[in-house]
Amino acid sequence: MIYFVFRSLIRTFAPMNLKTIISSVAKVVLPFVLGGAILWWMYRGEDFSVISHVLTEEMDWTWMLLSFPFGILAQLFRAWRWKQTLDPIDLRSSSADQTDDRQEVKARNHTCINAVFISYAASLIIPRIGEFSRCAILKRYDGVSFSKALGTVVTERAVDTLIVMIYSGIILLVEMSVFGTFFRKTGTSMDRILSNFSLTGWIVTAICGVAVAILLHLLLKNFSIYNKVKMTLSGIWEGVLSLKGVRNLPLYLFFSVGIWVMYFLHYYLTFFCFDFTAHLGIGCALVSFVVANFAVIVPTPNGAGPWHFAIKTMLILYGVADEQALWFVLIVHTVQTMLVIVLGIYAWAALLFTKRLNPKIEKL
Repeated sequence: MIYFVFRSLIRTFAPMNLKTIISSVAKVVLPFVLGGAILWWMYRGEDFSVISHVLTEEMDWTWMLLSFPFGILAQLFRAWRWKQTLDPIDLRSSSADQTDDRQEVKARNHTCINAVFISYAASLIIPRIGEFSRCAILKRYDGVSFSKALGTVVTERAVDTLIVMIYSGIILLVEMSVFGTFFRKTGTSMDRILSNFSLTGWIVTAICGVAVAILLHLLLKNFSIYNKVKMTLSGIWEGVLSLKGVRNLPLYLFFSVGIWVMYFLHYYLTFFCFDFTAHLGIGCALVSFVVANFAVIVPTPNGAGPWHFAIKTMLILYGVADEQALWFVLIVHTVQTMLVIVLGIYAWAALLFTKRLNPKIEKL
């Protein structure tokens, strides 16, 4: 697993000048710094000796273990869905020689699964690198065109975004009363917040808004990792259009919805590990799950930091004590991250015994 990530890094940095290398390293280091800073701010002054008591005396590990199959199924569903989008398109590389062009290229089921497992683990090292690593693995072991595989990943992201937006809107509307209760108890209202803004406050807010817009523009403009992979616009477009050829669309939709249902169950069952969250109910789990999904947009390893803050805030909103909420997010996130690492190690070991279908393809 580490081999795939660092070999790609070496090849990426090798042809770069010093300025580009510094910029690329910053994109790797800053997510860790950001996540670490948020975690430090949240847990500063906390007594970590308490966590051993929580783990051994207060936590019911049975529910944590029961949540694992759902976390694994979420990744399996993603791999099986990916295989469905890969099957109907011509996966041969446009740069292949005439001999290779005569050979049919197909992605194998177990290669897709191992690639997805590794992609999640690789993203712990470099946020968002997983999409590229799994396409690279598919190219290496099954001879699949990198650009066309990446096109199907773009399709996945579009479908996932649509699903997240739909269920997020529904859940937040249903549970909107919780936010109303919060504002009522704290005496906070939007009118009151806005009325307290002075002219200076409005100016500072405007400046911050412009700065954020400029930053987002620069980030998108300089998101050069997409330009460092060998892909063509035709390959991307073919991958995006791959949904038209999906042979079993109901199964594709089942996997697409199932991914997020499994994610939710993987998270929700952890509520029953602790007495202070077991009574909260599915409503709290749904709302905090939605909020956490948006929090992890911030590029930190496995959402570390933003995920903790989002879940902790929502638990407090539902009446959980501050310290208990802190221990909940730390334990759950750590254990679930360890599961991702274990699956990545398993997939890496499995690929060591996987025969490459096209040995002419250059090793990545």
